[in-house]
Amino acid sequence: MALPLASGVLAAPAPALPRGIRRLSPKLDAILDANAPVEMLGGGYQWSEGPVWVPRGGGMLLFSDVPANRMWRWRRDKGFDLFLEPSGLVGPIPKSIREAGSNGLALDGRGRLLIADSGSRVVARLDFATKRKTTVVDRFEGKRFNSPNDVICASDGALYFTDPPYGLAGEGESPLRELDFCGVYRLAPDGRLEVLDRSLTRPNGIALSPDEGTLYVAVSDPKGPVLVAYTLDARGMPTAKRVLVDFAADVAAGLPGLPDGMKVAAEGHLFASGPGGMHVLSPEGERLGLIQSGDVISNCTIGEGGAALYMSSNHAIARVALKPRG
Repeated sequence: MALPLASGVLAAPAPALPRGIRRLSPKLDAILDANAPVEMLGGGYQWSEGPVWVPRGGGMLLFSDVPANRMWRWRRDKGFDLFLEPSGLVGPIPKSIREAGSNGLALDGRGRLLIADSGSRVVARLDFATKRKTTVVDRFEGKRFNSPNDVICASDGALYFTDPPYGLAGEGESPLRELDFCGVYRLAPDGRLEVLDRSLTRPNGIALSPDEGTLYVAVSDPKGPVLVAYTLDARGMPTAKRVLVDFAADVAAGLPGLPDGMKVAAEGHLFASGPGGMHVLSPEGERLGLIQSGDVISNCTIGEGGAALYMSSNHAIARVALKPRG
């Protein structure tokens, strides 16, 4: 069976990856113990994605099983249970929709759940009390999005999100496409929607630096697998763009996976999925370490007040302990 690499990207099976942590720099020691175990919490999912840690109710992990159109929950004392079905598109799924479920998840400043709803082709918000979803944004200049993939909320309430075509059957060739580009967007608190970049072939994971002066976007194109960094001005708009990490050599070496989801720690270092596993990177793009779960890793989230990294790893969920801040 082909393995999903980034959401919507398939490749031939690769040799099994090891499980463990590779220390590439002494700087990793301040972040995690290279001898810490990579725990596998549970599995059986078609393609796990978009995890987010929710502090409410004692703390829980939510994540998407995108092809199954389900959102799952994990709690330390209760394990796994189904949280939301359908997580994305409601009703019979047409053959024209390839990934019907939710994808990337995030929390807004009020603790509400934001959903990059690949199947419904919208960015949505979910009320935890009622589990009712409302559409936040679904169009750019009157045209429907391709299939929103990941979303992040800034401190001022602005949303940044990516819109590749992975959710559509045929992807870029889908007759459902109304936009002829794959955008990176900013939705301002006043509802104004602006496209920040329309040149990326497959924008995927998205994250902000702690000072919100840098926006990171992963590009899951095997012909140009990079992690891009944008310098943002006081309005949250890009003024410069640079390639932070180029993963082309890793892909050429046959390592399974592509740049996909990521999270930025409060100290500024990045956990970014890519070829071979979860890469631990400095803000300057230096490779500090590599976390391997034994399979392709799509995305991650920092939970338990910064004490743990949770990773969506193909059919499973993995966890590794992080060192306390300071």
